[in-house]
Amino acid sequence: MGQLDGKVAIVTGAGRGIGRAIATGYLQEGASVVVTAAREQAELDWFFQQEWSQRVLAQLADVSDAHACEQLVAHALQRFGKVDVLVNNAGRGMKYVSSSFMTQPTPFWEVDPHTWRMIIATNVDGPFYMTRAVVPPMLQRGIGSVINISINYATMKRRGFSPYGPSKAALESETAIWAQDLEESGIRVNILLPGGATNTGMIPAGSLQEVRDNLLQPEIMVAPAVFLASDASRSLTGRRLVATEWSLSSSAGKAVADGIGQRP
Repeated sequence: MGQLDGKVAIVTGAGRGIGRAIATGYLQEGASVVVTAAREQAELDWFFQQEWSQRVLAQLADVSDAHACEQLVAHALQRFGKVDVLVNNAGRGMKYVSSSFMTQPTPFWEVDPHTWRMIIATNVDGPFYMTRAVVPPMLQRGIGSVINISINYATMKRRGFSPYGPSKAALESETAIWAQDLEESGIRVNILLPGGATNTGMIPAGSLQEVRDNLLQPEIMVAPAVFLASDASRSLTGRRLVATEWSLSSSAGKAVADGIGQRP
């Protein structure tokens, strides 16, 4: 018996990196999973080469498009009848600003407005559109888990990290507000982050080997992500869990706002 037997999850940005690791972990624990990518169908086709392909629904969907998010949730409901878990993982990073962002900070006034809007649309608007679409059917059942993938506070304030840092700061604010809006509803909203730079597509391919040698691997997110999707976390909302610090014996994380965080 898996920890997520019978659960249905949507994982955005699941074509690679953290999203693929979490979606794979959910499938291994018995869940049915809707996996999304914005453009690359080939990345999603990987899931159909695995033994649990019958529990996968793969959809190309741009989370910066509100209508696409509504359609995605509708397809999930049509296929599986419910949605228990939403992982807002899809994101765009600093490589869209500059391929050398890790060594040469770009001042905010040199960021192209189109790039700014694109990153904000994916990292801030996307989680709003997806959560807005998934909450009504969750409210009907009185249960659900929303997991927003974030970054370290230091990275939010790092020199030259506009607009990626501000976008994740906004996501943390969204999480705190949504957890309060959904109090007493049975739907919990939490943050999960790796705890350091992670080996994902956001790291430029040409990065120095010494940089790559010190990166966390996406799989570090799997155990806490499974926990947040499972019934074991039903008492937690408005919490911030750091994967490098997480364990079952210390699983609650920290509250993201005063007055919320752990239900009795």
